[in-house]
Formats: sequence, C-alpha cells, structure tokens
Amino acid sequence: MGRVTVTKKMECDWHLRRLMAERGMFQTSDLVSLLAERGINLSREQVFRLVTQSPQRLSMDTLAALTDILGCGVQDLIEVRAAEEHLRKTGTATAAAKPAVRRTTIRRPDGL
Repeated sequence: MGRVTVTKKMECDWHLRRLMAERGMFQTSDLVSLLAERGINLSREQVFRLVTQSPQRLSMDTLAALTDILGCGVQDLIEVRAAEEHLRKTGTATAAAKPAVRRTTIRRPDGL
C-alpha cells in the first residue's frame, strides 16, 4: 500500500475589485487616470484585466500605486494562503490523488 505525502502549495486571492467597490469606485476606467497620476500608464484593457483577474505578475510600482490609491496595505490586496496537496506515492512514481477518469465511447448515429 502506498503512503500519502502532504505538500503545501501557495494560493493567492486578489481583492482589488472589492476594495474599489468599498471606496465607491465601480468602473475600471476610474483607475486608469489615478494610476497615470502615479506614473503607471496602463491601457483601459490592461486595467480591466487587473481588476477582474488575479495577476500572475505585478510590478512593485503598480502594487505601490494601488495601495496608495486605495489607502490600504499589500495584505489587503493580496491574501496568501497555503493549500494542502495530498500526494500518493506508488511503487515507482509519486502521483497526485485525483478522482478516477471515466472513459466513454462515442459512436456514430448510423451505428458504424
């Protein structure tokens, strides 16, 4: 029987949209000029993505500008937490504990 190893994977929650709403900012375009005032020139599309999606990369300048605009700390914008990942060790390899794959057969309507 294999043994189970628990590893930690770090996950982040991005709270920019909530913080903006708490300060009465409901349009992503509100942020474009405020960022520009602080030397961060992003297109409307880039700001929209910044607000609606968790960024994978974020410059320190942009992060500093956002904390200044919103009057908050980095920990208010980004919530970091550890998520446990259970790994099952088999005889030769380590496999992540995942649900079994259900296989199906697709047949043509004419029975061929």
